[in-house]
Amino acid sequence: MKLAVAQINPMLGNVEKNKRKMISYIENAIKKGIELVVFPELSLTGYLLEDLTFDVAGIPIEFYELSKKISILFGGIEESRSYYYYNSAFYLENGRLQHTHRKVYLPTYGLFDEGRYLKPGNKIKAFDTKFGRFGILICEDAWHISNSYILSMDGADYVFTLANSPSRGAQKSKLSSNHTWDEMMKTYSKLLTSFYIFAHRVGYEDGVNFFGGSSVYSPNGDLLSKAKNFQEEMIVVDLDKRDLRRARINNPVMRDENLELVLRSLNKIIE
Repeated sequence: MKLAVAQINPMLGNVEKNKRKMISYIENAIKKGIELVVFPELSLTGYLLEDLTFDVAGIPIEFYELSKKISILFGGIEESRSYYYYNSAFYLENGRLQHTHRKVYLPTYGLFDEGRYLKPGNKIKAFDTKFGRFGILICEDAWHISNSYILSMDGADYVFTLANSPSRGAQKSKLSSNHTWDEMMKTYSKLLTSFYIFAHRVGYEDGVNFFGGSSVYSPNGDLLSKAKNFQEEMIVVDLDKRDLRRARINNPVMRDENLELVLRSLNKIIE
């Protein structure tokens, strides 16, 4: 699979402008022979939406047509039939919406206020695509170890984390938040022997900075590609299924997982 991660700077609440920017990246990716292009969390709308949340939901019709030529994974606001709103990731393939992941863990602490405007999702589930079995997490979801474990046990070979993570702190030459995401993606990919793709945005909203640094890790925990910090960029990487085979032969820990033991232990804790 020839993959592109489009690290963009969306404009808060301006769906039309963000759509045009994303289409330019999608069309460029098609010209390069890329098969799947991935955008960050809420790439269509911007992040700190607050009351704008209720005006920016939906999937541009143009994306459906473009997905006949290239698969597209991106973040936006979803409005349910009950008029509840979700921070969602949409996967389009062959002209149709194949999967939607609703963010399960909505941060509502510090500078985050998602729980005030959004409803949490209630499913962590892998799904089939023409490239293999995918799993999707949105930002805070990835900080809960159980989610990556569930996707692995559900057969995910590729796990995509779409994020809007503010720049915070410093750890030697790296931002603390950047360092933590790098370590998290590397650890998950190596322990769970799956490809991990981190799609992160750049830019400012209301004085909050987002650092970029999108990355792709192999099932061995090797860094395959990384975007620069603080600038828009599209990184391209070829993902080889043979890497999954090699990793799982050399490191068969997930093969030996005992789900019945896990379930019994969790049930005892719940009791």
